[in-house]
Amino acid sequence: MVGSRSLEPEEWEFWDTYMHAHRLLVREMDRGLQRDCGISKAEYSVLVTLWRAPGDDMRVGELAESLNWEKSRVSHQLTRMENRGFVERTLHGAGGRRAGIGLTAKGRGAVRSAMLVHAGNIRRYFLDLLTPEQTAAIGAWSEQLIDHVEPRPTET
Repeated sequence: MVGSRSLEPEEWEFWDTYMHAHRLLVREMDRGLQRDCGISKAEYSVLVTLWRAPGDDMRVGELAESLNWEKSRVSHQLTRMENRGFVERTLHGAGGRRAGIGLTAKGRGAVRSAMLVHAGNIRRYFLDLLTPEQTAAIGAWSEQLIDHVEPRPTET
């Protein structure tokens, strides 16, 4: 393994503290959605993705790709959400040959409510704790990490 070396004790401590904070943040965000909206993080992800799509509707494959989930996971999640009345199967594409999924009125109401609750929790557990300098540093680091792990194709 080229370039691998162990971490110094303070680097391990920094990493462990970061991971602990990350787990707590994710837990509190998930709890807020469940407690205040009665939906899971997975349901929220699907609802918001469909909400942002033109016409509140997408092909199932596009949804899977957008969420970076396996198609089987999306299929199981959509079945559960369809049973709860949040989404409905649609015909999509030219001649309606492709399976699509769209928000129902109940799904649109759920996502509007959940987005407000979630925004409040993002502010409470994350943004309100940061200085403007910390926000800028975390933003820059996040973009750098994304570019490192998921490099964008270069234009030719």
